[in-house]
Amino acid sequence: MLWVDTFTDLFAPQVGIAAVAVLEDAGYSVAIPERALCCGLTWISTGQLGTARRLLGRSVAALAAADMPVVGLEPSCTAVFRGDAAELLGRTPEASAVAAATRTLAELLMDTEGWRPPPGLDGMSAIVQPHCHHRAVMGFSADQALLERAGVRTRTIDGCCGLAGNFGVERGHYDVSVAVAGTALLPAVHAEDAPETVLTDGFSCRTQLGDLAHKTGLHLAELLSLAITPPGSRS
Repeated sequence: MLWVDTFTDLFAPQVGIAAVAVLEDAGYSVAIPERALCCGLTWISTGQLGTARRLLGRSVAALAAADMPVVGLEPSCTAVFRGDAAELLGRTPEASAVAAATRTLAELLMDTEGWRPPPGLDGMSAIVQPHCHHRAVMGFSADQALLERAGVRTRTIDGCCGLAGNFGVERGHYDVSVAVAGTALLPAVHAEDAPETVLTDGFSCRTQLGDLAHKTGLHLAELLSLAITPPGSRS
């Protein structure tokens, strides 16, 4: 089950398209929820917990009924199912089942027997900006291991992009947001020897990168899909 979050669906559909290509290439049949669902993240981040519980409860029930691995693309939304759900809904059987079933793309691929990264990535260099929720809730080790297996030389940024969802665009926060970006992300991408490729799975991180550095970030799904050999050209 591919969790097509609101950010992916409305702002970055290319990420969802790339994820389907990567998962199908890895041998999976990909499904998406039959009706529009939401993890409630934007309500959680603005303190509207009653609405968040209602939306999240409906989504958890649907995913638990599907009874299959759930691949999250947006780290902050993935983290809701892995962490916030149990806190907001209680540790119900459904919430626990969905937390256990929800994986990042890298986690699922690295646990897929026989899967190997596409060979076209070997020797590539990339700057990697892990989303804060990704690092804090899911951990970034699977992504790092996948990139190493693929032969990608990485410079992983140890710091926040500064946008933090709605925080960086709220009145009174912009200067703080830019200052945070200036501690690690901006120096890394503006360095003279900086690689052109910047991996940013988080929508906030990609937005900050584009607004402040005028660079386009790639999701891991996009990077992998670019290196997949088209089916018609395989021997």
